[in-house]
Amino acid sequence: MMSHSSAAGPRRMSIVTRTVLLTSSIAALVVLVAMLVSYPLVHSAAETQTRQDLANLADLTATALDERSGQATQTGPGGRGGGLLPRGLLEALEARQISGYLVMPGNEPPPGVPPEVVDVMLAGQSVSAEGGPEGGTLLIEGRPLTAGGGVILVQPFTVVGLESSDAVKRIGIALLGGLLIAVPIGYWAARRLTRPLRAAADAANEMAAGSRDVTLRPEGPIEIADIAESLNRLNSALVVSEGRQREFLLSVSHELRTPLTAVKGYAEALSDGVIEGDDVPRTGATVAAEAARLDRLVTDLLDLARLGAVDFHVEPVTVDLVEVGSDAWEVWQTRGQAEDVTVLTELPDETMTIRTDPMRVRQIIDNLAENALRVSPPGSVMVLAIRPEPGGAVVEVRDSGPGLTDDDRSVAFEPGALHERYRGVRPVGTGLGLALVGRLARGLGGSAEVGQAQEGGARFTVHLPTDPAGLLDPSAPSA
Repeated sequence: MMSHSSAAGPRRMSIVTRTVLLTSSIAALVVLVAMLVSYPLVHSAAETQTRQDLANLADLTATALDERSGQATQTGPGGRGGGLLPRGLLEALEARQISGYLVMPGNEPPPGVPPEVVDVMLAGQSVSAEGGPEGGTLLIEGRPLTAGGGVILVQPFTVVGLESSDAVKRIGIALLGGLLIAVPIGYWAARRLTRPLRAAADAANEMAAGSRDVTLRPEGPIEIADIAESLNRLNSALVVSEGRQREFLLSVSHELRTPLTAVKGYAEALSDGVIEGDDVPRTGATVAAEAARLDRLVTDLLDLARLGAVDFHVEPVTVDLVEVGSDAWEVWQTRGQAEDVTVLTELPDETMTIRTDPMRVRQIIDNLAENALRVSPPGSVMVLAIRPEPGGAVVEVRDSGPGLTDDDRSVAFEPGALHERYRGVRPVGTGLGLALVGRLARGLGGSAEVGQAQEGGARFTVHLPTDPAGLLDPSAPSA
């Protein structure tokens, strides 16, 4: 069996793969946007925090120097640390890449510190500024001392970048961890979402293979659950349709076998010489009648098949329906006499012309008459009526048979429906005749309906338009 997944064309990407790629792409995009947005915010926050920490350290250093103003300690290289800086504080500052300078009046400004910053600090004011050889590369905090002079703490601006980079890196790692978690979650969600779809596809393939005991449980989102319910309804419809087809084929086979059996039996009797003399003509007539019945059954089958095909041919001409009805009445009057059924007509006194196919109209009349005569009991009447109506004409056949219920009328023009219901209960045919009437009426641009006849039986009415433009074009497909 050919695989249904890739035999029809190029292999397509599954919903699971698409969903995983989509969720991964969205997560990656979120990571990128978060990194781009968070970096300036983190950098600004790191700068503010670094300035605040440096200012606090400057305050602590100035306080410590004021407390130890009467003591002397060794000054670090290059003036770093100041002569009065405690060693523990000096080490703590150097650990954070901070340089400390003890500045006295008349001393040179520390490296990278603008002279005006030193002047402001020596004037007794706290200073927060930026400096450096290239400008803006150092953070500067200066605090005046009680005993004179002041202390200046200098920290490279690159510390801010390092701290912000570390913070952004931690954020990025967290986001990447979320991305790695999103991929399996997306895969799991996609598998769970597509499980009902895979079940629906498997069920559809089983139905295509002929299985009819398939039932899907609606689950998942509403749209996917609707697919399961639709497939269940389709499967039920297929079960009913195939059941009707089997019954129809069985009934047609039965109807064909009966005349075939008769023809075969009589033919064997004639060939064996069992039938002789005066019985030969009667036997020949019986064989001819059964052959005619076979011909009628085969013709009905072929016509029914052609009515569903695009090459069903209609030849519209201007025709007098009164003449068509009169010709049909002459034939069915003789048939009715043989069955002890009186065939009456209701025809207009004047001609009634429409544009239609007279052969198809006669086919409609013959099928309705055949059906009516079959169910009409001896001594009853059958009526063939033709009358005008606005925009067209009506062809009607009424009988005195048992009639049809409302439920029967709803399926009267379905192939084999009435045959299936009344086989063995009343005289029935193959169920093809009324189906042909319904489809022929539509093929001629009209419609067919069934109701209760005033004679007590069924009334079959066919409405034909006077000139249904377009539908009766011989070059156009019909039905």
